[in-house]
Amino acid sequence: MLRYISKKTSASVAALVGGLLVLASGGAQAVPSFARQTGMACEACHTVFPELTPFGRKFKLNGYSVDNLAQVGAINTNHNRTLALNQIPPLSFMFQTSYTSTKRAVPDTQAGAPTGSVPADALAKNGQVLFPQQASLFYAGQIAPNFGAFVQMTYSGTSGSFGWDNTDIRYARSVSEDLLLGISFNNNPTVQDLWNSTPAWQSPFDQTSATAPKPSAATMIDGTLAGSGVAGLSAYLSWDNLVYAEFGAYRSAPAAALIDSTLSNVVSGMAPYFRLAYERQWNRNSWEAGVYGIQAKLYPGGGTALSGLTNQYRDVAVDTQYQYIGDENLVSVIATYISEKQTLDAAYAAGTAANPSNTLKTTRIGASYYYLRKYGGALGYFSTTGSADNLLYAPASLGGSNSGAPDSKGWRMELNWVPYENTKLALQYTAYSKFNGGSANYDGSNRDAKDNNTLYLLGWINY
Repeated sequence: MLRYISKKTSASVAALVGGLLVLASGGAQAVPSFARQTGMACEACHTVFPELTPFGRKFKLNGYSVDNLAQVGAINTNHNRTLALNQIPPLSFMFQTSYTSTKRAVPDTQAGAPTGSVPADALAKNGQVLFPQQASLFYAGQIAPNFGAFVQMTYSGTSGSFGWDNTDIRYARSVSEDLLLGISFNNNPTVQDLWNSTPAWQSPFDQTSATAPKPSAATMIDGTLAGSGVAGLSAYLSWDNLVYAEFGAYRSAPAAALIDSTLSNVVSGMAPYFRLAYERQWNRNSWEAGVYGIQAKLYPGGGTALSGLTNQYRDVAVDTQYQYIGDENLVSVIATYISEKQTLDAAYAAGTAANPSNTLKTTRIGASYYYLRKYGGALGYFSTTGSADNLLYAPASLGGSNSGAPDSKGWRMELNWVPYENTKLALQYTAYSKFNGGSANYDGSNRDAKDNNTLYLLGWINY
């Protein structure tokens, strides 16, 4: 977490490490790279992965750069460090395997094929096992003084391919006793955020089945923009461990070497991003409240030139998180509300949207409890509602909307067992009261919202 500045800071570093030791108790789940680098237990930074403790937020805020490993280093004539390479690279590995069962099997992907060999009402086999669901390699830790990274490369069991996953590279430095300044280079709006109330790390909504049906409508800041491939640079400050402010911008950065009309949803210019938050800590409690948002102008692409009219999206959100971290009991409550205004100039002109403007509103509220950081449970409510648009949300088997509305609502319940600090087993059930605009026959192909209720078993190890 802390950066090396000079010998004068050694007392501050010692005090910080002492504080870390006080915070560490029990057992939890974290990226082992950080544990190897700091020499501290995972629970110093996490309650149960991926939720951060107050110290974990400071560690991230300060550039992932506290270390307790032997290093190869260099010092210039001014006695400033110019190199700090850990003799043991801060690498780690993650493996997930899962089982997914929906209340009713989803349609066969070849149902109604022109050959006639697959009946129109054919269903896929229910009870999907993924081994792996995903496997990731991490570089997570210090690169140089004040400079660190969280870099994830993932193999997806659903696509059968490797790709860059969540990445946050940052530099941070204290300029006074109360003021810290930093920059973050990342590939997913909110992946750099410190709290688990924003979309990238939102427990218990962050870990879900990779094969179960998911609602079609989502706001840009809720993973949609990241899914199209972006890169962002932002500057942030933290004052007195109370106030956090961040401003930056994103551009399209897909895996394709050339950004042209073959791609969809390409950012025109820059997409500005902001984040403001206030956090108060007392005894074993912490509470945060904040706002965040993004504004993006996107060329639809998908066969049309990247010029002329765009679709504009303005997302503004509020969030809050409360934590209690005791010796035996851990409690966390998170909530967020995202409001998106869409101005669909390009889609309306092309006849792919029935309305020139639409709205989407997403609400998530979740709470979790753990005993001895080993046995836990979580309960969450989610809702997405918005303007009806029978062209944007058209009828289609499984993923369509018969009503033309994007509304989806439901509950998520989860039980967790963490037998070892690097092993987690989860049992999750998601129940939908509404899916893609309806409760009964929501897709126009006689599928009900409850048919997508999902039982999900997850095995998760980190090393």
